Amino acid sequence: MEVLLGAAGCFAAVIGYSILVETPGKYILQAGAAGAGGAGVYICCLQLGLGTVFATFLSALVIALLAHTFARIFKAPVTVFLIAGILPTVPGAGMYRIVYYMILNDRSQTAYYLLQTLEIAGVIALAVFIVDALFRLHVNIRKKGA
Repeated sequence: MEVLLGAAGCFAAVIGYSILVETPGKYILQAGAAGAGGAGVYICCLQLGLGTVFATFLSALVIALLAHTFARIFKAPVTVFLIAGILPTVPGAGMYRIVYYMILNDRSQTAYYLLQTLEIAGVIALAVFIVDALFRLHVNIRKKGA
């Protein structure tokens, strides 16, 4: 039940963000679906006891995969779906905690959240890169075979 509620909340949040950044209206639901899919994977991974960083990596993989798939189905740029869909995985709370503990002058907590936030940002970028590379490889193989 927690997974469905979390995914539904992320779906609504991504749709709201998509409207805010003026995503074309015909792609808003697909962007929301990408965000909801990633959120569902993230919540499932956390319930299975996987770490936050690994859960974020798998979530970003799903979001990037959905974004590339939607881009090919609907003949639109990948970024239309990726930018809005990746929103739930961005480590905003981690950045907030870094500043909070800096203000409190708690160096150990600041260092912990700084490292975790950098790891999360890094795995998001890595997941997007991996999926993009796989889709490019697939396209190149199809072009050579045709």
